[in-house]
Amino acid sequence: MARYTGPVCKLCRREGMKLFLKGDKCFSNCTIEKRPMPPGPHAQRRGRKVSDFGLQLREKQKARRIYGVLERQFRRHFEAAEKRPGLTGENLLLVLEMRLDNVVYRLGLADSRSQARQIVRHGHIIVNGQKTDIPSYICKPGDEIRVADASKGNEYFQTVQLSLPRKQIAGWMSVSASNLAGRMERVPTRDELGIDLNEQLIVEFYSR
Repeated sequence: MARYTGPVCKLCRREGMKLFLKGDKCFSNCTIEKRPMPPGPHAQRRGRKVSDFGLQLREKQKARRIYGVLERQFRRHFEAAEKRPGLTGENLLLVLEMRLDNVVYRLGLADSRSQARQIVRHGHIIVNGQKTDIPSYICKPGDEIRVADASKGNEYFQTVQLSLPRKQIAGWMSVSASNLAGRMERVPTRDELGIDLNEQLIVEFYSR
């Protein structure tokens, strides 16, 4: 499947905020702090009023880039969110949060969502006793996620095991550093996500 392979700092500059696409590097060496203007030759143009469509598009693109999802899959997630009871915008964010690559990231087994996606794709993750290499797999409360036994000797996971006790883990997760395993205890609330998004604008974008 095609993925964006260009400089991710350019995406942060385009959205005008840190998207934390490079993990810890975003705290120590952030391009947007040095060059806050959008990329491109027209970055210096100011004072132009952004249309409602423009605001909706930017919010949708921001969400896609935070979670690393391509347009077709993002649209499928939106359609799934529409079918759930409750607010479609909040449902969309919860669906994105329960993707396996995001859960691996939230458990602290990866420094970024793109790294988590690679870990899943390479077959390092076991879900409820079965190897699962599909990043878009939707986890459920009670699911157990762990690193495969054959991968625990990997130098990367040995480093993760040492650093995991110091990491801040999402409140709806539990983790065992010694076993390189975790559990999704419950569905998070919107306030717990800590993501600066106006999901209603995304709903309006797809409702045009």
